[in-house]
Amino acid sequence: MSHPAFISLDGLDGAGKSTQCRLLADWLRAKGHAVTTCIDPGGTPLGAQLRSLVLHHRSEIDRMCEALLFMASRAQLLAEVIRPALASGNIVLSDRFLLANIVYQGHAGGLDVERLWEVGRFATGGLEPDLTIVLDLSLEQAALRRGRAADRIEKRDLEYHARLRQGFLAEARRRPERIRVVDAAPSIEIVQQAIQGEILSFLCRKGA
Repeated sequence: MSHPAFISLDGLDGAGKSTQCRLLADWLRAKGHAVTTCIDPGGTPLGAQLRSLVLHHRSEIDRMCEALLFMASRAQLLAEVIRPALASGNIVLSDRFLLANIVYQGHAGGLDVERLWEVGRFATGGLEPDLTIVLDLSLEQAALRRGRAADRIEKRDLEYHARLRQGFLAEARRRPERIRVVDAAPSIEIVQQAIQGEILSFLCRKGA
């Protein structure tokens, strides 16, 4: 493909990111695009170890330490997967990216949001998604849909999760040119159609 692009999906755990990433990748490939998918944090052998450390560590981790471990995983993902894929002309589709750090450790965790953006841009060398789709869902629906045992972060209290949702929406309001919100409450098919609409508009703007 002659027009590389970097797209991420984000939102609360349980909002359907993984399912929608898979469906979106299938749809883009059916249209003839070369697509590379990845997950952040994780996506590389080192990243997977860092992800496991943060999500399943038995004792509490300092929020800044947590943020920097995610940043380290992301730096490795960029070096091993994302930059090479973009250089090859692929569309890169990432399940979460830097926005997750900003919301989880910043808006919800109490760290300075602007400083986190600064550290994040340093860790990524300034590379960020051309477009981020935030899947917005109520806390109750997200908890019901998760359908698995909660990890260390997911076990945090309701107020923390409320700040997460509001953080995603606040960042979308601040950066509407890069962050778009899709209602994740309807069926998988309807949500996917809404995501595809956002992607089509984005690709048209890129001339792809």
